[in-house]
Amino acid sequence: SLIRCASVSIMGGTSSPAVHLLTVLTVMMAIVMFSMGCTVDARNLWGHLKRPWGIIIGFLCQFGLMPLIAFLLALAFDVLPVQAIVIIIMGCCPGGSGSNIICYWLDGDMDLSISMTACSSILALGMMPLCLLIYTTVWTSGGSIAIPYDTMCITLASLLIPIAVGIYVKNKFPNFAKKILKIGSIFGFLLIVIIAVVGGVLYQSSWDIAPALIFPFILNDSHGCLSLHGLFRCRTIALETGIQNSSLCSTIVQLSFSAEDLELMFSFPLIYSIFQIVVAILAVGGYQWYKKRCSRNAGDSVSEDGEAQDDMQKNKSRAQDNYGFDDQEMDKVSVKSIDKSTMM
Repeated sequence: SLIRCASVSIMGGTSSPAVHLLTVLTVMMAIVMFSMGCTVDARNLWGHLKRPWGIIIGFLCQFGLMPLIAFLLALAFDVLPVQAIVIIIMGCCPGGSGSNIICYWLDGDMDLSISMTACSSILALGMMPLCLLIYTTVWTSGGSIAIPYDTMCITLASLLIPIAVGIYVKNKFPNFAKKILKIGSIFGFLLIVIIAVVGGVLYQSSWDIAPALIFPFILNDSHGCLSLHGLFRCRTIALETGIQNSSLCSTIVQLSFSAEDLELMFSFPLIYSIFQIVVAILAVGGYQWYKKRCSRNAGDSVSEDGEAQDDMQKNKSRAQDNYGFDDQEMDKVSVKSIDKSTMM
């Protein structure tokens, strides 16, 4: 979902290698989303749609909590009007496909993650204009921001089509889907790293920002760390809420503001993407370390249980050597024999 962060430089008529690179990244993203669809069971997905409590909670967090946090942070740090607007636009954006990748590595509910990504992308067609109208009136009228509905539909299609094909493959060819899943998970992390490097190279001139502007991105995205705690559905909702579709934010900013404003604004989606990547790496690394430690402790307990079973086997063997009695019973027998001899 972060691919279009590099679209402005490419649209401006840069070199052909950049266009080829964007094509490669697009193909990689399609493979990743196809592999993520290979993890979804159609029955579980339909169950989430029939009982959409997780989707409803995600909707309230996505379009209720996130825009409000972005608005309050923009007010608290007293940023420039155009910078405040782009922060709110980022907070209003739906979830991106990067959350599906990270959700897989954090053992989240993939069916719920896919459902929330699809539903938030569909509902964004109406909720984004409403949130922008409510929260941006402090700095500018809501009509001055152009919402690219055609781009949003293309983004939605690019998310849903590979996922739908992956779900079909999962249910028709489950063994083949397992192989695709392994390849797609590797492609997912490679894609995140490549996007971060390419974005840093293309936007070197946009890194002059005030230090105070870093805090809204840290605070707005840091609740993704909740993915390390609680049940796997809580992790999924936290990821879907905290990880935004920065490519959609880039498109809205590009279509809505002048070139002078873009000099101040367009690096913001990239900065947010970088913080998303940093939080994702820390969360995945910490969770994998925690999981390995738990498995190691479980292995130790299993080995202790094995030693206890060995001791029981030894006692049983000794009991068999003692004609069916264990050591304690033999001691009792010997004590009884001594008592009988003394009585006589």
